[in-house]
Amino acid sequence: MVKEADPVDPSHALFDRFVQAQTCKETQQNFIELCRHLEVEPRDYKHFYSKLKDRLNYWKAKDLWQKIDKRGAHPDYEQGQACHQNKCLVLGAGPCGLRTAIELALLGAQVVVLEKRSSFTRNNVLHLWLYTIRDLLNLGAKKFYGRFCSGSIHHISIRQLQLILLKLALILGVEVHTGVTFEGLQEPSGSTGWRAQVSPASHTAAAFEFDVFISAGGGRCVPDGFKIKELRGKLAIGITANFVNRHTKQEAQVQEISGVARIYNQQFFQALQSEIGTDSQGDTSGVFQPISNSHLHLQTH
Repeated sequence: MVKEADPVDPSHALFDRFVQAQTCKETQQNFIELCRHLEVEPRDYKHFYSKLKDRLNYWKAKDLWQKIDKRGAHPDYEQGQACHQNKCLVLGAGPCGLRTAIELALLGAQVVVLEKRSSFTRNNVLHLWLYTIRDLLNLGAKKFYGRFCSGSIHHISIRQLQLILLKLALILGVEVHTGVTFEGLQEPSGSTGWRAQVSPASHTAAAFEFDVFISAGGGRCVPDGFKIKELRGKLAIGITANFVNRHTKQEAQVQEISGVARIYNQQFFQALQSEIGTDSQGDTSGVFQPISNSHLHLQTH
């Protein structure tokens, strides 16, 4: 008699779909479906993560919980009580904005992120510092992207990094609203605290009152009354070339490289200057990386 295979737990399948999602919209939709199935409310930020852990009894999820719990046990977070009375608005869902939101959530704050774009489309490749790699690995980045910094590969596209951080932020109870444009700050009046003027004006984020505001939307997103200090390095030239992926055997054998940049390989550039007398002041890096099923991406700067 043949024993029938155990049926797949719907919550496990939903979690897998959430982890494997490759777009911002798909990530958000799968997260909502997972929460509905488990009957957990993401807006209950103080208890959301603990309830999610209790109700999702899945070995793949448990590996991630262990990573997050180990990070959250750091004394600086005071067991999630360090900023438990703060309500924070973060402007921008780029890598800096999302990583900031994750840190605030670990500190116990209520966090709302606003992002004017509705999708993550930036395929620019970032070379990561070693301490940044360790930080992301300790947060469980490989659970969402198995190829993250494998071997000597120390780079990742901005889009892929955003997806990793978005998933972590959602798991920690961060509210992330995409397709919402920040128009300005609305000062407190009477019993109403600080609010953001947003477009569309009817969006629920317009009613969120906060006591901490962090702008991570770049130099163009500086509210009136705030100053910005900008540090600019020396002029760099960037060249991006896209090639049609013919799916040939030769293309499949092309390996990703982390590039050669002066800030990461000072001895190499010093030797280059001594040997041929060339002083390369800017970065000279090359990244050859498949970015989709139809293109290859070559970036030098």
